[in-house]
Amino acid sequence: MRQAFVIVLGLFLLSCMQQKSNVKVPVDSSENEQVQNSITMEKQTIYQFKVKDISGNEFDLASLKGKKVMIVNTASECGLTPQYEQLQEVYDQYKAKNFVIVGFPANNFGAQEPGSNEQIATFCKKNFGVTFPMMEKISVKGDDMHPLYQFLTQKAKNGLEDNEVQWNFQKYLINTKGELEKVVSPRTLPNDPSIIDWIKA
Repeated sequence: MRQAFVIVLGLFLLSCMQQKSNVKVPVDSSENEQVQNSITMEKQTIYQFKVKDISGNEFDLASLKGKKVMIVNTASECGLTPQYEQLQEVYDQYKAKNFVIVGFPANNFGAQEPGSNEQIATFCKKNFGVTFPMMEKISVKGDDMHPLYQFLTQKAKNGLEDNEVQWNFQKYLINTKGELEKVVSPRTLPNDPSIIDWIKA
């Protein structure tokens, strides 16, 4: 009788151990989300984009590797249009020090850039002596937003922040790795000390 009891007890303990081994430990879903977010939020760069310059030629942003870049949306009939003058001055002063400005004319605000690419190029050259790279006219907001500006304004793509282009002459500062580093208000002048310090740093 005692021997039978020991056998039954042994079988019972063995059964319990097997059940424990089959228990699935719940996975912390928040940890999974954090890992997924860190993958999703990995910084992309501007180097993946190819655009067209104001003459219609392909401009590969990967050609700017190693340079600090200011990307700015411009307009010819805006109260902020005189910023072209400061943009050119800053470009002249720092273009030999791994810095470049890339302008993107856009007609998204108050229809203040109505002209053709050719008219815009003539205006910039004649009135402000612009020599920094100017691209063809694009859209910087709305349903037809250019892919580059989708990158600049969406945290899921730029890894820094969600933002929107507020007006003409908003500035995006790109570091030497092609990553978005800072968004600057349209009303902040291109030669503002905060921008100059960033270029020189």
